[in-house]
Amino acid sequence: MRTCHLVDFGLLSYGTALTLQRRLATLRAEDRLSDVLLVGEHLPVITLGRAGQKAHLRIPESFCATMGVEFFEVERGGDITYHGPGQLVGYPVLNLIDHGRDVHRYLRRLEAILIATLSDFGIAASRSIGRTGVWVGERKIASLGIHVGRWVTRHGFALNIDMDLAPFELIVPCGIPGVTMTSMARELRRQISVDDVTAVLIEHFESAFDVSLLPALLSEIGVTGWVGMRERDNAAVIGGAH
Repeated sequence: MRTCHLVDFGLLSYGTALTLQRRLATLRAEDRLSDVLLVGEHLPVITLGRAGQKAHLRIPESFCATMGVEFFEVERGGDITYHGPGQLVGYPVLNLIDHGRDVHRYLRRLEAILIATLSDFGIAASRSIGRTGVWVGERKIASLGIHVGRWVTRHGFALNIDMDLAPFELIVPCGIPGVTMTSMARELRRQISVDDVTAVLIEHFESAFDVSLLPALLSEIGVTGWVGMRERDNAAVIGGAH
């Protein structure tokens, strides 16, 4: 069984996490690092993928900052989505040469992990034919969008756990008119912690990819400069909290 490093970055700005993903992907492509799974939460941000249209942002881009929401155009697949506290994001940095060289199968594995995790909490979720992601009936509870370069994956999934869903009204989620977003808390009608869900998801990730996830600090896997980056990020968060 292969080892996969597990790095929990806590609550982090999207831009900082994006920089981290790119650095890890370079190291993985050069075989200077084993597989990594990044997990955590983001400060409010809207991201637009390669297949997205800016028309799916319902407000002028310039208004995002005034509302305390960042905006990024990124290289992942998919359309437009929102990330915020109370939503678990997972960014596997895997070399697919070791996992079947099949991007479609990789996406289906991620969906299966999310569906199994939700099932463990009593939520019956499923795929929707022709639509990537995970659904509870016609309500979308998890989104996926990936990038693969030199067979190394970036970006990943976002599972709505216990978050404010109102910001999804700023966009046409996933570019699908009329889609309703939901969360685990809304479906279960109770509060639920990101940590509890993460612990269950980790087990399903290990099973799906036949890896052993070992918690690690970035400094332990050869990523330098992270402390300064994290401190700048935290300073920005503190500075923006009034």
